[in-house]
Amino acid sequence: MKTFPIGGVHPSENKLSGAKPIEVLPLPDVVTIPLSQHIGAPAVAKVAKGDKVLTGQLIAEAGSFMSANIHSPISGTVTSVDLVPNGQGLRQPMITIKREGDEWAEGIDRSETLVRECDLPAQEIIARIKAAGIVGMGGATFPAHVKLSVPPGKKAEVLIINGVECEPYLTSDHRMMLEHGEEILVGVTILMKALGVQRAVIGIENNKPDAIAHLKGLAGRYAGIEVMPLKVQYPQGGEKQLIAAVTGRQVPPPPALPIDVGAVVCNASTTYAVYRAVQKNMPLIERVVTITGKRLTAPKNLLTRMGTPVLTLIVAAGGLPEGDVKVINGGPMMGRAMVNLDSPVTKGCSGITVMSGRDAVRNEAGSCIKCAKCVAACPMGLEPYYLSKMARRKNWEVLEEQMITSCIECGCCQFSCPSYLPLLDFIRLGKQAVMGIIRARAAAAAPKK
Repeated sequence: MKTFPIGGVHPSENKLSGAKPIEVLPLPDVVTIPLSQHIGAPAVAKVAKGDKVLTGQLIAEAGSFMSANIHSPISGTVTSVDLVPNGQGLRQPMITIKREGDEWAEGIDRSETLVRECDLPAQEIIARIKAAGIVGMGGATFPAHVKLSVPPGKKAEVLIINGVECEPYLTSDHRMMLEHGEEILVGVTILMKALGVQRAVIGIENNKPDAIAHLKGLAGRYAGIEVMPLKVQYPQGGEKQLIAAVTGRQVPPPPALPIDVGAVVCNASTTYAVYRAVQKNMPLIERVVTITGKRLTAPKNLLTRMGTPVLTLIVAAGGLPEGDVKVINGGPMMGRAMVNLDSPVTKGCSGITVMSGRDAVRNEAGSCIKCAKCVAACPMGLEPYYLSKMARRKNWEVLEEQMITSCIECGCCQFSCPSYLPLLDFIRLGKQAVMGIIRARAAAAAPKK
């Protein structure tokens, strides 16, 4: 059974909602739509307070090549375009809309009829994906049209569909593969056409035998598509780890990208969104979100409109349990703790995890015992304790030399530390600082216009 060659850990899976079919969450009365739901420049608002909007209407336009369009998830009236606190309490530009009915923009096919054939040329496919505001829905939120625009001198050889979903608790991709497998496979053929490749591999960890069997049964009708079972190993859902597992190729350190080894990776839910964008003219206004936790009354997978308050999902799953709780946007390994439950579901929100009891409280940090477990666990071959130490000392030059920008923030180091050191916390801070320095250096070196 294939997997990636370096590091990795085996956290408890806790896939509490894996057998729960997707439910449709009722439309929210009010949504708040962040202008930054993607990596890159924020989108530029195209509406103002008092404007009437339709479901699926463009309300914010990509601000640059590395940006993504944003569409209204409901119909109603724009009540503000202002700074609103996000899940971490930081104020961000958002568009607030009060719902009035559910009227849709023209040209969107809302039927469930499967449309298999796509006669569009590659550039038109990419243009439709861009227009629909599709981004990576596994959490990375990289604009899909950018990933599909292969740079001159590079060549895509294989498309890899990420059906791994290795993060504990989360099951949204799993349910999508089971309930929308045919649409995903059509989406794979569309992506293959856009990239000009003849081979696609859907990688799924072998703890999802139902999804593997289902997609294998369907894939026989689609040329060039293989379903590859993978050994369970976190963080196999990381792009570089998945490429290594599927192809045996190693993506070099930044600034190298997967295309440098001939690979393009797309998440399973993103592939479904691509199908809807190209075949149905459906913008990305909703997604499946796992709402889960050991003490939640009813963990679920909810089809949710963007901008819906996170608290609405928690209430739908039975409400917060009593006692100590920590609400995480994402899963426990890579997610971010939330302080504002009124903040909205966004394109990259694959799950909300409610940790409770002892799981919600950090253990007291001790001293490093030089066991090197963090080094053995790091899937990028880094030295996490040393990076954490240098980040605390603000030694940015050493951090850059030690390739801190290669860190994928998977949390393997912190998970494996017997002294409960907050390694990832400091590494994230150090990485952010170093990337800022690199960007400033590049800007200073750029020719003046």
